[in-house]
Amino acid sequence: MPEINFNNLQESVSQLLSKLDKIEKLLLNNSNQSETENLLTVSQAIKFLNLSVSTIYGYVPRKEIPVCKRKETKRLYFSKKQLTEWILEGKKQTISEIKNEAHLYLKKKRGNHAK
Repeated sequence: MPEINFNNLQESVSQLLSKLDKIEKLLLNNSNQSETENLLTVSQAIKFLNLSVSTIYGYVPRKEIPVCKRKETKRLYFSKKQLTEWILEGKKQTISEIKNEAHLYLKKKRGNHAK
């Protein structure tokens, strides 16, 4: 990269702005691609979740599973990220996590009574 001085400041700033614009376009393009690449059809969601067709279609009308639906086509699409988060919402706490949570709760409660 050439040395920046007062004489070439305007040209250097212009080049820098041009490079930043290219980087921004690349990042936006990349994020859009990753979102669409992570959209799953019903059959892909069934494989990803290891659930049956009837289970998936049972969850949808009860709004028990995150889903995108286009009115025009009536097709269902699932975000892989949202499905992963949905699965993790059902995580069961370990005994040590429960004990730690109880300890923190009692410690906080005792602190409020001392006041």
